Amino acid sequence: MQADAPFWKALVFDEIDEVDIEKVTAAFGAFEIVARGRRASGNCPDCGHYSERVHGFYQRRLRDLPLGERSVVILLKVRRFVCDARACPRRTFAEPFAQLTCPYARSTTRLDRILERIGLALAGWAGARLAAQLGLGAGRMTLLRRVMDLPDPQFSTPRVLGVDDFATRRGHAYATVITDGERHHPIDVLPGREAAPLAAWLRAHPGAEVICRDRAGAYAEGAALGAPNALQVADRFHILQNLGQAVEKCVAAHRDCLRTAVRPSGREATGTQAADREAGPPFTVLPTGRRAERMRAHHALVHGLLREGMGLRAIARHLGWGRHTVQRYARAARWQDMVTGRRTRSSHLDVHQSYLQRRIDDTDGVITIKDLREELAVRGHRVPYSSLRDWARSRLEWPDTPAPTAAAPSVRTVVGWITRHPDTLTEDETSQLKAVLDACPELDQTQQLVRAFAQMLARRTGADLPDWISTARAARLPGMTGFAHGLTTDLEAMIAGLTVHWSSGGTEGAVNHIKKIKRQLYGRAGFELLRKMILLQ
Repeated sequence: MQADAPFWKALVFDEIDEVDIEKVTAAFGAFEIVARGRRASGNCPDCGHYSERVHGFYQRRLRDLPLGERSVVILLKVRRFVCDARACPRRTFAEPFAQLTCPYARSTTRLDRILERIGLALAGWAGARLAAQLGLGAGRMTLLRRVMDLPDPQFSTPRVLGVDDFATRRGHAYATVITDGERHHPIDVLPGREAAPLAAWLRAHPGAEVICRDRAGAYAEGAALGAPNALQVADRFHILQNLGQAVEKCVAAHRDCLRTAVRPSGREATGTQAADREAGPPFTVLPTGRRAERMRAHHALVHGLLREGMGLRAIARHLGWGRHTVQRYARAARWQDMVTGRRTRSSHLDVHQSYLQRRIDDTDGVITIKDLREELAVRGHRVPYSSLRDWARSRLEWPDTPAPTAAAPSVRTVVGWITRHPDTLTEDETSQLKAVLDACPELDQTQQLVRAFAQMLARRTGADLPDWISTARAARLPGMTGFAHGLTTDLEAMIAGLTVHWSSGGTEGAVNHIKKIKRQLYGRAGFELLRKMILLQ
């Protein structure tokens, strides 16, 4: 194989000019490459003395990247030179191979870099499986050791910092992540979520001008101690979250008003409600909500196009829907069937449908399910009451069916109506919200406070926050009073959060990425390994 040495040199040691190939053998599914250094002399690493005197040789065994699905092993002959300088304590030194490998390493530098990337991307077990598929032959602990050996990334203290906590063990142990507020990238991770570690870090890294944080008192204290001149900015997301919790407490305290705000039923119902009552089965409550409204509109649209003579495929192309979706709407006689997800199936009671429908029409709907069951029993067909009841609700038409009583909206639903932007509410939701506010002046006052706070947030007029707090306190509404009082405990950070454009959004994104890293490590990584993975990914 000596004649092929230039070929193997160009193939394996491309751009590495410090070794020569002596021999290449292929056996047992692996390539063994015998190589030696090209240096005839060297400089002592301690004193720098030049020496050409060779003391001896030894051989290093290095794993390299696989070649053609075969592993590659480099048997590297290394010279040891003698240092002749009398003042130098070192007597011999080894020939260096800076381009190929590191001292004491058992693999090449390029293989180490690949393993580092796999370890950072996939961590232990998953990385080991990928390494095995690639023919690299590295175990999970090897990959994790490669990650731990990497140096921490260097950074200069950014002008804007983001601070937030995350759980290393939910409910038991927590840590603090510090991010660059402009690049949204983690720059350090601290153990715990107390004020002292954050204050010490800020003192060791001066220069922060803005600190975005949540409303935790420990971070407020740590930022004040470590960077007293920095502007603290409370996160708007957490402020809105606390506002939503306050509104929920207020609505829950006035839940009795929700029952009196239910829309009228019976002969007073008009429009779509009346049509739904006439088409719906008796003794059932009509589905409500945004999904029901969407299903109703889609069902009417598909059946309107069918009445115009369009086919199912033409409707699917026109609306950009799947053919099977259009087919389900077309087969549904009523839009309620699409909401419940039930399909019309054949039943052994279908043979009695004409007789039972005639009996209902003859009695003007006065006959009951119990009476129909007894008549079927006389005719020799005994069926369970519940089976006949469920079948009759979906297959028979009952004249003058009492209108179903609409259920009162839940507390969560009303909170959503109050806290959402008015433009996102449907007509039905707007009318229901108006009925609730008319029935409860306290909730109407709550909505006005929420709208004023939302405008203050959207327009960045944080200077109006003290006046809003005074108004909320004077209203004495459950939940809202406590929320207003909580704002006064951290007033300067709240005003800054409603004024400047900086926020903790990037830090929240970093915390979300940290959760993905924790899942990769199956919760068994120590703090140092977890910190290394967070900073280097």
